[in-house]
Amino acid sequence: MTTPHCADSPGKLHRGRFAPTPSGPLHLGSLLTALASYLHAKAAGGHWLLRIDDLDTPRCVPGAGDTIMRQLEAHALTWDESAVLQTQHLARYQEAIETLSARGLTYACACTRMLLKARSHPGPDGPVYDGHCRELRLPADGHALRLRVDCGCLCFDDGLQGRVCRSLGPEVGDFVLRRADGIVGYQLACAVDETLMGITDVVRGADLLGSSFRQLHLMALMNVPRPRYLHLPLLIDHSGRKLSKQNHAAPIDAANASRNLQHCLQLLGQQPPDALTGATPKEWIDWAVPHWQPASVPRASELQVEPRL
Repeated sequence: MTTPHCADSPGKLHRGRFAPTPSGPLHLGSLLTALASYLHAKAAGGHWLLRIDDLDTPRCVPGAGDTIMRQLEAHALTWDESAVLQTQHLARYQEAIETLSARGLTYACACTRMLLKARSHPGPDGPVYDGHCRELRLPADGHALRLRVDCGCLCFDDGLQGRVCRSLGPEVGDFVLRRADGIVGYQLACAVDETLMGITDVVRGADLLGSSFRQLHLMALMNVPRPRYLHLPLLIDHSGRKLSKQNHAAPIDAANASRNLQHCLQLLGQQPPDALTGATPKEWIDWAVPHWQPASVPRASELQVEPRL
Protein backbone atom coordinates (compact mmCIF):
# COMPACT_ATOMS: atom_id res chain seq x y z
CA MET A 1 0.00 0.00 0.00
CA THR A 2 1.28 3.42 -0.86
CA THR A 3 1.61 6.30 1.56
CA PRO A 4 -1.87 7.69 2.36
CA HIS A 5 -2.76 11.03 0.81
CA CYS A 6 -3.44 13.39 3.68
CA ALA A 7 -5.73 16.39 3.95
CA ASP A 8 -3.33 18.99 2.61
CA SER A 9 -5.29 20.56 -0.25
CA PRO A 10 -4.22 24.21 -0.78
CA GLY A 11 -6.63 26.64 0.86
CA LYS A 12 -8.49 23.96 2.84
CA LEU A 13 -9.45 25.21 6.30
CA HIS A 14 -7.47 23.57 9.08
CA ARG A 15 -9.90 21.69 11.33
CA GLY A 16 -8.51 20.19 14.52
CA ARG A 17 -10.29 18.49 17.38
CA PHE A 18 -10.00 17.32 20.98
CA ALA A 19 -11.83 14.08 21.75
CA PRO A 20 -11.81 13.10 25.44
CA THR A 21 -13.61 10.11 26.92
CA PRO A 22 -16.03 11.27 29.67
CA SER A 23 -14.63 8.86 32.24
CA GLY A 24 -13.58 11.63 34.61
CA PRO A 25 -12.21 15.19 34.68
CA LEU A 26 -9.18 16.30 32.69
CA HIS A 27 -5.72 15.64 34.13
CA LEU A 28 -2.40 17.21 33.15
CA GLY A 29 -1.83 14.88 30.20
CA SER A 30 -5.25 15.53 28.69
CA LEU A 31 -4.89 19.29 29.18
CA LEU A 32 -1.53 19.14 27.37
CA THR A 33 -3.20 17.43 24.41
CA ALA A 34 -6.12 19.85 24.39
CA LEU A 35 -3.79 22.85 24.48
CA ALA A 36 -1.48 21.57 21.74
CA SER A 37 -4.36 20.66 19.44
CA TYR A 38 -5.96 24.08 20.04
CA LEU A 39 -2.74 25.98 19.32
CA HIS A 40 -2.02 23.87 16.25
CA ALA A 41 -5.44 24.71 14.79
CA LYS A 42 -5.57 28.38 15.75
CA ALA A 43 -2.00 29.14 14.66
CA ALA A 44 -3.03 27.90 11.21
CA GLY A 45 -6.10 30.16 11.20
CA GLY A 46 -8.38 27.14 11.53
CA HIS A 47 -11.19 25.81 13.67
CA TRP A 48 -10.92 23.71 16.82
CA LEU A 49 -13.72 21.26 17.54
CA LEU A 50 -14.76 19.24 20.57
CA ARG A 51 -16.00 15.65 20.41
CA ILE A 52 -16.97 13.67 23.50
CA ASP A 53 -16.07 10.03 22.89
CA ASP A 54 -18.94 8.51 24.86
CA LEU A 55 -19.36 5.15 23.09
CA ASP A 56 -17.75 3.02 25.81
CA THR A 57 -20.66 3.43 28.21
CA PRO A 58 -19.22 1.25 31.02
CA ARG A 59 -16.33 3.74 31.29
CA CYS A 60 -18.43 6.90 31.09
CA VAL A 61 -19.11 8.80 34.31
CA PRO A 62 -22.36 10.81 34.53
CA GLY A 63 -21.64 14.52 34.31
CA ALA A 64 -18.00 14.06 33.26
CA GLY A 65 -18.61 15.54 29.80
CA ASP A 66 -19.95 18.76 31.33
CA THR A 67 -17.04 18.87 33.76
CA ILE A 68 -14.55 18.58 30.91
CA MET A 69 -16.26 21.41 29.01
CA ARG A 70 -16.13 23.69 32.06
CA GLN A 71 -12.43 22.84 32.58
CA LEU A 72 -11.64 23.73 28.96
CA GLU A 73 -13.54 27.00 29.21
CA ALA A 74 -11.70 27.90 32.42
CA HIS A 75 -8.45 27.53 30.46
CA ALA A 76 -9.74 29.78 27.62
CA LEU A 77 -9.92 26.79 25.26
CA THR A 78 -13.19 27.37 23.43
CA TRP A 79 -14.47 25.27 20.55
CA ASP A 80 -15.83 26.77 17.33
CA GLU A 81 -18.88 24.60 16.72
CA SER A 82 -21.36 22.70 18.87
CA ALA A 83 -19.76 19.86 20.79
CA VAL A 84 -20.35 16.45 19.18
CA LEU A 85 -21.18 13.18 20.95
CA GLN A 86 -20.08 9.91 19.38
CA THR A 87 -23.45 8.42 20.30
CA GLN A 88 -24.97 10.81 17.74
CA HIS A 89 -23.19 8.84 15.00
CA LEU A 90 -24.38 5.29 15.71
CA ALA A 91 -26.23 4.97 12.40
CA ARG A 92 -23.13 6.06 10.46
CA TYR A 93 -20.96 3.48 12.25
CA GLN A 94 -23.46 0.76 11.37
CA GLU A 95 -23.51 1.91 7.77
CA ALA A 96 -19.71 1.66 7.61
CA ILE A 97 -19.76 -1.83 9.14
CA GLU A 98 -22.37 -3.02 6.65
CA THR A 99 -20.37 -1.64 3.72
CA LEU A 100 -17.16 -3.34 4.86
CA SER A 101 -18.99 -6.59 5.58
CA ALA A 102 -20.64 -6.59 2.14
CA ARG A 103 -17.13 -6.50 0.66
CA GLY A 104 -16.11 -9.57 2.65
CA LEU A 105 -13.71 -7.58 4.83
CA THR A 106 -15.09 -8.60 8.24
CA TYR A 107 -15.58 -11.77 10.26
CA ALA A 108 -16.94 -12.78 13.64
CA CYS A 109 -14.48 -13.68 16.39
CA ALA A 110 -15.29 -15.76 19.47
CA CYS A 111 -11.89 -15.54 21.18
CA THR A 112 -11.95 -14.74 24.88
CA ARG A 113 -9.37 -12.50 26.51
CA MET A 114 -7.46 -15.58 27.63
CA LEU A 115 -7.45 -17.01 24.11
CA LEU A 116 -6.47 -13.66 22.63
CA LYS A 117 -3.47 -13.54 24.92
CA ALA A 118 -2.42 -17.00 23.78
CA ARG A 119 -3.08 -16.36 20.09
CA SER A 120 -1.41 -12.99 19.75
CA HIS A 121 2.22 -12.11 19.16
CA PRO A 122 4.03 -8.93 20.23
CA GLY A 123 3.90 -6.01 17.82
CA PRO A 124 5.30 -2.47 17.88
CA ASP A 125 1.96 -1.13 19.17
CA GLY A 126 0.84 -4.04 21.35
CA PRO A 127 -0.41 -7.61 20.81
CA VAL A 128 -1.25 -8.63 17.23
CA TYR A 129 -4.05 -11.18 16.76
CA ASP A 130 -3.18 -14.24 14.66
CA GLY A 131 -6.53 -14.38 12.81
CA HIS A 132 -7.61 -17.70 14.34
CA CYS A 133 -11.35 -17.13 13.68
CA ARG A 134 -10.94 -15.82 10.12
CA GLU A 135 -12.28 -18.89 8.31
CA LEU A 136 -14.63 -20.29 10.98
CA ARG A 137 -17.71 -18.48 9.57
CA LEU A 138 -19.14 -17.81 13.01
CA PRO A 139 -22.48 -16.00 13.36
CA ALA A 140 -22.18 -12.27 14.01
CA ASP A 141 -24.62 -12.25 16.93
CA GLY A 142 -22.89 -12.44 20.29
CA HIS A 143 -19.40 -12.24 18.83
CA ALA A 144 -16.90 -9.51 18.18
CA LEU A 145 -16.54 -8.33 14.58
CA ARG A 146 -13.03 -7.98 13.18
CA LEU A 147 -11.58 -6.38 10.06
CA ARG A 148 -9.51 -8.62 7.78
CA VAL A 149 -6.14 -6.92 7.42
CA ASP A 150 -4.09 -8.28 4.55
CA CYS A 151 -0.41 -7.85 3.78
CA GLY A 152 1.01 -4.51 2.74
CA CYS A 153 3.00 -1.59 4.10
CA LEU A 154 1.43 1.59 5.44
CA CYS A 155 3.51 4.73 6.06
CA PHE A 156 2.76 8.32 6.96
CA ASP A 157 4.74 11.40 7.92
CA ASP A 158 3.93 12.40 11.48
CA GLY A 159 4.26 16.10 12.30
CA LEU A 160 6.55 15.35 15.25
CA GLN A 161 7.66 11.72 15.14
CA GLY A 162 8.70 11.84 11.47
CA ARG A 163 8.08 9.08 8.95
CA VAL A 164 6.58 5.96 10.54
CA CYS A 165 5.68 2.67 8.86
CA ARG A 166 4.01 -0.61 9.70
CA SER A 167 3.71 -3.91 7.89
CA LEU A 168 -0.05 -4.38 8.06
CA GLY A 169 -0.32 -8.15 8.43
CA PRO A 170 2.36 -8.98 11.02
CA GLU A 171 2.47 -5.61 12.85
CA VAL A 172 -1.18 -4.49 12.85
CA GLY A 173 -3.27 -7.60 12.28
CA ASP A 174 -7.04 -8.08 12.26
CA PHE A 175 -8.62 -5.63 14.71
CA VAL A 176 -12.05 -5.22 16.29
CA LEU A 177 -14.71 -3.06 14.62
CA ARG A 178 -17.51 -3.96 17.03
CA ARG A 179 -17.18 -5.62 20.41
CA ALA A 180 -19.12 -8.72 21.44
CA ASP A 181 -21.32 -6.54 23.66
CA GLY A 182 -22.37 -4.52 20.60
CA ILE A 183 -20.30 -1.40 21.36
CA VAL A 184 -18.57 -0.02 18.27
CA GLY A 185 -14.79 -0.17 18.52
CA TYR A 186 -12.65 2.94 18.89
CA GLN A 187 -10.82 2.50 15.60
CA LEU A 188 -13.91 2.43 13.40
CA ALA A 189 -15.73 5.16 15.34
CA CYS A 190 -12.75 7.49 15.20
CA ALA A 191 -12.15 6.90 11.48
CA VAL A 192 -15.81 7.65 10.69
CA ASP A 193 -15.91 10.67 13.04
CA GLU A 194 -12.90 12.38 11.49
CA THR A 195 -14.63 12.17 8.11
CA LEU A 196 -18.02 13.36 9.38
CA MET A 197 -16.43 16.32 11.16
CA GLY A 198 -14.12 17.23 8.28
CA ILE A 199 -11.02 16.92 10.48
CA THR A 200 -7.80 17.77 8.63
CA ASP A 201 -5.33 17.55 11.55
CA VAL A 202 -5.22 15.26 14.58
CA VAL A 203 -2.98 16.11 17.52
CA ARG A 204 -2.89 13.46 20.25
CA GLY A 205 -0.59 11.37 22.43
CA ALA A 206 2.10 9.03 21.12
CA ASP A 207 0.31 6.13 22.83
CA LEU A 208 -2.23 6.36 19.98
CA LEU A 209 0.32 6.07 17.18
CA GLY A 210 -0.71 2.47 16.60
CA SER A 211 -4.35 3.53 16.39
CA SER A 212 -3.44 5.93 13.58
CA PHE A 213 -2.32 3.02 11.38
CA ARG A 214 -5.60 1.21 11.98
CA GLN A 215 -7.65 4.33 11.31
CA LEU A 216 -5.69 5.25 8.19
CA HIS A 217 -6.18 1.73 6.87
CA LEU A 218 -9.93 2.02 7.44
CA MET A 219 -10.03 5.42 5.75
CA ALA A 220 -8.24 3.98 2.74
CA LEU A 221 -10.81 1.18 2.54
CA MET A 222 -13.63 3.72 2.81
CA ASN A 223 -11.93 5.97 0.21
CA VAL A 224 -12.22 9.12 2.32
CA PRO A 225 -9.68 11.95 2.92
CA ARG A 226 -7.20 11.27 5.71
CA PRO A 227 -5.97 13.86 8.19
CA ARG A 228 -2.42 14.80 9.05
CA TYR A 229 -1.18 13.56 12.43
CA LEU A 230 1.05 14.93 15.16
CA HIS A 231 1.70 12.60 18.08
CA LEU A 232 2.82 14.31 21.28
CA PRO A 233 5.12 12.75 23.89
CA LEU A 234 3.21 10.89 26.55
CA LEU A 235 3.40 12.25 30.09
CA ILE A 236 4.50 9.68 32.66
CA ASP A 237 5.03 9.88 36.40
CA HIS A 238 8.25 8.97 38.25
CA SER A 239 7.23 5.31 38.41
CA GLY A 240 6.98 5.23 34.61
CA ARG A 241 3.19 5.07 34.52
CA LYS A 242 1.16 7.03 31.98
CA LEU A 243 -0.76 9.95 33.42
CA SER A 244 -4.29 8.68 32.90
CA LYS A 245 -7.64 8.39 34.60
CA GLN A 246 -7.13 4.63 34.92
CA ASN A 247 -3.91 5.32 36.83
CA HIS A 248 -5.71 7.84 39.05
CA ALA A 249 -3.89 10.92 37.73
CA ALA A 250 -4.92 13.98 39.71
CA PRO A 251 -7.51 16.19 38.00
CA ILE A 252 -6.39 19.67 37.08
CA ASP A 253 -7.64 22.51 39.27
CA ALA A 254 -9.41 25.09 37.13
CA ALA A 255 -8.73 27.68 39.83
CA ASN A 256 -5.05 27.43 38.83
CA ALA A 257 -5.75 27.68 35.09
CA SER A 258 -3.00 30.21 34.33
CA ARG A 259 -0.35 28.15 36.12
CA ASN A 260 -1.63 25.00 34.40
CA LEU A 261 -1.25 26.63 30.98
CA GLN A 262 2.23 27.88 31.82
CA HIS A 263 3.29 24.38 32.90
CA CYS A 264 1.88 22.79 29.74
CA LEU A 265 3.53 25.35 27.47
CA GLN A 266 6.86 24.65 29.10
CA LEU A 267 6.38 20.89 28.70
CA LEU A 268 5.61 21.51 25.02
CA GLY A 269 8.96 23.26 24.61
CA GLN A 270 7.48 26.71 24.10
CA GLN A 271 9.13 29.80 25.59
CA PRO A 272 6.55 31.97 27.38
CA PRO A 273 8.09 35.22 28.65
CA ASP A 274 8.40 35.98 32.35
CA ALA A 275 6.20 39.01 31.78
CA LEU A 276 3.20 36.68 31.44
CA THR A 277 3.47 35.57 35.06
CA GLY A 278 0.18 36.48 36.69
CA ALA A 279 -1.64 36.84 33.36
CA THR A 280 -5.17 35.57 32.82
CA PRO A 281 -5.78 32.29 30.95
CA LYS A 282 -6.98 34.24 27.90
CA GLU A 283 -3.80 36.32 27.93
CA TRP A 284 -1.72 33.12 28.02
CA ILE A 285 -3.66 31.73 25.05
CA ASP A 286 -3.49 35.03 23.16
CA TRP A 287 0.31 34.92 23.48
CA ALA A 288 0.62 31.20 22.72
CA VAL A 289 -1.34 31.08 19.45
CA PRO A 290 0.94 33.35 17.36
CA HIS A 291 4.05 31.94 19.05
CA TRP A 292 3.19 28.24 18.59
CA GLN A 293 6.25 26.30 17.39
CA PRO A 294 5.49 22.58 16.81
CA ALA A 295 9.17 21.99 15.99
CA SER A 296 10.05 22.92 19.58
CA VAL A 297 7.93 20.13 21.09
CA PRO A 298 10.19 17.36 22.46
CA ARG A 299 10.39 14.46 20.01
CA ALA A 300 10.67 11.82 22.72
CA SER A 301 7.75 9.39 22.95
CA GLU A 302 7.57 9.99 26.72
CA LEU A 303 8.16 12.87 29.13
CA GLN A 304 8.54 12.29 32.85
CA VAL A 305 6.79 14.90 34.95
CA GLU A 306 5.75 15.50 38.50
CA PRO A 307 1.93 15.70 38.35
CA ARG A 308 1.73 18.68 40.66
CA LEU A 309 -1.36 20.40 39.21
